[in-house]
Amino acid sequence: MNDPAPRLSFSSRIPFFYGWIVVGVAFVTMAIGVNSRTSFSLLVPPLLEEFKWDRATISATFSIGFVTSVVLSPLVGALMDRFGPRFVIPAGATVTAFGFLASTLATEPWHFYVTLGLFVVGGGLFINYIGHTVFLPNWFSKRRGLALGIAFSGVGVGSITIFPWMQHSIETVGWRGTNIALGILILVVIVPINALLQRRKPEDLGLLSDGASGDIDEENAANQAQEDARIVDKEWASVDWTLSSAMRTSRYWWLVAAFVTGLWAWYSVQVHQTQFLIDIGISGEVAATALGLVPLAGIAGQIMIGHFSDRMGREWGWTVALFGYFLTYILLLLLAVFPFEALIYTMVAAQGVMGYGLASVFGAVGVELFAGKKYGVIFGTLGAFAGVGAAMGPLATGWLFDLFGSYDVAFAVAAAISLASIICMWLSGPRKVRLVAGRVPNG
Repeated sequence: MNDPAPRLSFSSRIPFFYGWIVVGVAFVTMAIGVNSRTSFSLLVPPLLEEFKWDRATISATFSIGFVTSVVLSPLVGALMDRFGPRFVIPAGATVTAFGFLASTLATEPWHFYVTLGLFVVGGGLFINYIGHTVFLPNWFSKRRGLALGIAFSGVGVGSITIFPWMQHSIETVGWRGTNIALGILILVVIVPINALLQRRKPEDLGLLSDGASGDIDEENAANQAQEDARIVDKEWASVDWTLSSAMRTSRYWWLVAAFVTGLWAWYSVQVHQTQFLIDIGISGEVAATALGLVPLAGIAGQIMIGHFSDRMGREWGWTVALFGYFLTYILLLLLAVFPFEALIYTMVAAQGVMGYGLASVFGAVGVELFAGKKYGVIFGTLGAFAGVGAAMGPLATGWLFDLFGSYDVAFAVAAAISLASIICMWLSGPRKVRLVAGRVPNG
């Protein structure tokens, strides 16, 4: 009996499509991995109190990690293409866990740059959006946006569970004990569930996407016919895309522009909204509550916008998400004049329920334009460009605030960039290559 037999037997015995196990593993991995990576802000106060360094010295840790993430994004895709998630995700999780554990021995700034910067923030790239987006789309065609939305909503669930626990742990056992606990949690949860259960594609288990049978029968013939019906540009869809061939197309660069501007809009408000609310006289407690409610609203947003994009198209999903950010910035500008709490929570809804849906479309659209054996490298590079946008947005917003003395111009620019992102996504034209299932008759 050859090696794949036990896996095929297990996948055929469970009463549902194995792809949902893949999504469930991704959900748990993202809940722990992404939030442990972004929890650095909770560590800043105790580090400042203990070591008495200036804020720039401590903040450089995250900046170094972020730059590392941008540089490593194409490598993540290449490793996923070559080795698959069963190896890459546990390896990345191990590096991240080592960073947390080793940070407890740090006594100099450069120790944190290596442990929390390179290993945790940089290494965490392997267990966050970029790593999962390379292989999750393989498992679903008709419900790709929904599946990605469910997987990515783990980030929101993790943020409302892990962050409060971390803050309580820091206050009771200190930052070192908290980092040890995080490192152990990553090792005992993320590493084994991915090594044992995660798979790159349904064909590894003798399955087809969306749970169709592996046998050649009438059902599969009808399923294949429907997949063929989704293809609008047969010549484009027949290409086995590589990075070099993709980069020679205008669609690639329109998609880059959509990602850069979209992440600009996302991260600008995420970084600056709390300080803005405090500046206009909102209490710190209300401002912090608003920040915490956004990812909670985003749980529903990612699932709903993902499903919506499966029915109406990726461009429409992106349009709703980025229009959510446009509304967010308009509401922030209104808050400067009318600082009412009702407007704050309307802004939270626009940002979370609409804006956070960006992640679901971000994960689905690339493979529908540039499917091929080297898609991991292609998306890794797209992710690197997106990371540049995520870095540029907060920096530019801060610079414009310093220049003009208020956030008015910065938020107006970000609102315009949100609309520009919508235009760029439509110009990339995924609908002109493949229709989503909801746009196919009987889809």
